[in-house]
Amino acid sequence: MSMKIEICVDSVTGAIAAEHGGADRVELCDNLMEGGTTPSLGCIRLARKHLGIGLQVLIRPRGGDFLYDDYEMQVMREDIHLCKESKVDGVVIGCLTAEGEIDQARTRDLIELARPMNVTFHRAFDMCRDAKKGLEQLVALGVDRVLTSGQEASCLEGMELITALQRQADGRIIVMPGGGITPRSVSRIVAATGVNEVHLSARVSVESRMTHRNSRCFMGGTLRPPEFSWKATDVSVVRDVVERLRQSA
Repeated sequence: MSMKIEICVDSVTGAIAAEHGGADRVELCDNLMEGGTTPSLGCIRLARKHLGIGLQVLIRPRGGDFLYDDYEMQVMREDIHLCKESKVDGVVIGCLTAEGEIDQARTRDLIELARPMNVTFHRAFDMCRDAKKGLEQLVALGVDRVLTSGQEASCLEGMELITALQRQADGRIIVMPGGGITPRSVSRIVAATGVNEVHLSARVSVESRMTHRNSRCFMGGTLRPPEFSWKATDVSVVRDVVERLRQSA
């Protein structure tokens, strides 16, 4: 099976950069500092208009945990409906119970609504109580792939569990490592785990072109990220990952 490279992006510009770098698909998100939330409908539609590669959209109404109330579930259902209308290829979802189990009822509900789009269960999986039990539940639910760092801070640290999950999956579900993957580590992770898909952000810092800068006020919260620079998907980083994986194939 050929290697598939998914790039996590937070803008239309980033999605186009991922395609130009040779990625197979993108996961379109917003608010990556919070682990990602659902992007705007305008962003989704414009990305679909300009992309020739696969477009996955994160369905997550807020940051924080993955225990959702009924209104948040309604928001996710509506967002999935809008993604389907916008001809998105797939959605990325994840629901847990308060006890850290896969919320099978709510996950099933979202999967049924999403079809025929493909469905990825996101890194809510890394917060579940029992990864191996959770994987079997996702297989039974018909999830297409699961995104995981191996329940660790990065895929390098989680390689042992990722490898075990890949063996357990046995072709029934795609296990896709994601979390802290860089061009330097990607080949090592693929070789060690035997996976066929990887997920990374491939971002670099971008400096604002503003010449006038008011340093007395700030537009964000108390965390205060830099006001005049941000992270953006970089074509050369994506291309570097693609070339490294081709060389190691």
